[in-house]
Amino acid sequence: MKKLKFPTAQTILIFIAVFVTLLTWIVPAGKYDSLAYNATSNTFNKTSIEESIELPATQETLENLNIKIPIQKFISGDIYRPIGIPDTYKELESKPQGLAALATSPIKGIIAAADIIFLILIIGGLIGIMNLTGAFDAGIFWMAKTLKGREYILIILVTTLIAAGGTTFGLAEETMAFYPILIPVFLAAKYDAMVGLACIFLGSGIGTMCSTINPFSTIIASDAAGINWTTGLNNRLIMLVVCLAITILYILYYAKRVKVDPSKSIIYDQKEELEKVFGIKPMNTTTEFTNRLRLITVVFSLCFVVMIYGVSFLGWWFVEMTTTFLIGAILIGIIGKIKESVFVEVFAKGAASLLSVAFIVGIARGVTILMEDGLISDTILFHASTLTEGMNKGVFTNVMLFIYGGLSFFMPSSSGMAVLTMPIMSPLADTVNIGRETIVNTYQYGMGLFYLINPTSLILAALAIVKIGFNKWLQFIMPLLILLLITTMILLTISVY
Repeated sequence: MKKLKFPTAQTILIFIAVFVTLLTWIVPAGKYDSLAYNATSNTFNKTSIEESIELPATQETLENLNIKIPIQKFISGDIYRPIGIPDTYKELESKPQGLAALATSPIKGIIAAADIIFLILIIGGLIGIMNLTGAFDAGIFWMAKTLKGREYILIILVTTLIAAGGTTFGLAEETMAFYPILIPVFLAAKYDAMVGLACIFLGSGIGTMCSTINPFSTIIASDAAGINWTTGLNNRLIMLVVCLAITILYILYYAKRVKVDPSKSIIYDQKEELEKVFGIKPMNTTTEFTNRLRLITVVFSLCFVVMIYGVSFLGWWFVEMTTTFLIGAILIGIIGKIKESVFVEVFAKGAASLLSVAFIVGIARGVTILMEDGLISDTILFHASTLTEGMNKGVFTNVMLFIYGGLSFFMPSSSGMAVLTMPIMSPLADTVNIGRETIVNTYQYGMGLFYLINPTSLILAALAIVKIGFNKWLQFIMPLLILLLITTMILLTISVY
């Protein structure tokens, strides 16, 4: 009999879409009323299933709706998305999603995720142009020679820098660009692709999980909870240092085993295949790292510097990020003296190489659309919020951690989760006599821990780029996930006593 093969990322997501479709037939439909600020008229729009009414944008209006958020948070633009209104949940007529909705969900998802999909495709084209110039080969082997005997520095440096991006501005989707670039570096350093994947994905995951000043999670969640974002910052800093140290030590331990004995690699059976995919040549390469190739590498690196600066300080998002990589590819083509016809052909092939990754992102977004159309997300939130009534504060805190982990399967967007759940969940902290910053922290940690294995997050897209199966990732990550979960539960419990 042929050996059973673990399904691809696309198939896993289709199974999840089928599961969610079935849930819409089982879970009752329901919805909270929402409140949105209209800056043009300086009013609130209160929307329910029955009607949409305009209310004056005053603190009194918020207090009448039992929303404990300063009015200034709306006026300043800190809260820019509609928020859920506490105590307004209503059961609605069921809206089960049928075969037609299931069939169209991937297409709707691809259309909805067009911004990140085009970013991925343009990055693929840029990688193709870089490979053509030979700058990657020369740079990789120059780095391997420079770090010979000290390759562990690469693990510490990459993981720490990406975690820094995650904790400050939510570096997540942008890391899709790093896998095709850095995986060959780790392979040349005699590690396996799992080490490179772990450094990038876990760096981003731990950084965003322990966000300190990240506007897309910490600040927007704190605003929606009615507290200053600096409240609870010390606890998040401690969590960041502890969890990042545990993660780096775990990766170093695995990497050392693989370097000493390659057969210890979880993906040892893919060794030759991955080295071929990522173009790893023998160490006696004749590619010289010329001044032209150095300049190309500088331009390539500047694309990321400009992107990070733009996102952090200029309010850039996917359109500007994608444009940055496109301009970078054109400049590299000019410096590398690549003919126009060759440039177009290679760029298109590079983009095509990441097309499967783009489809994964689209299908995952389609799963979210199924839940939204089936009106089950708010029902799950409502029942989750009623579980914690009358609990001991230590138990309450850890239950909230698991609730947010579970909710993140249905609402993988950190900002979407914050504005929807914080006005409803944060008042629960008052009932057990703990600070609302604890709810903000459990939201971050719960989402962050489950993010490491959540198939509706970015892990399947990352695995598709690196050509590693989800089953292999689970085999690698589970010991670390359990260790991080226990650590988080202990530190959270200490923080409320």
